[in-house]
Amino acid sequence: MSFNPNQNHSISLAAAAAMTKDYRDNNPGALVGGFFGKDALQAILDQPECVGIRYYYALDSNDDPTLVLVGAKANEDDIVNGELADAALPDPPNSSSPNALNS
Repeated sequence: MSFNPNQNHSISLAAAAAMTKDYRDNNPGALVGGFFGKDALQAILDQPECVGIRYYYALDSNDDPTLVLVGAKANEDDIVNGELADAALPDPPNSSSPNALNS
């Protein structure tokens, strides 16, 4: 198999809201999201052969859940000798105003 860089990942707001509500309902008090800045994402995407971003679930130094981001090639290999990102700003406390995805 190979990754399609043009894969359609779109979802309706209604479907996304139902999914995030289900998560919140089943994980009270858990983080509901996080934020990665544009520069970190762009640095990963700008690497040669990068067709997208893979994420890995991880624990930070405080044992809090986070994500590690790495570029992915079309052949599904990670670009481990390039740009990686972690340290998403957690939500909460870095929360959006209430909306269909978080309330």
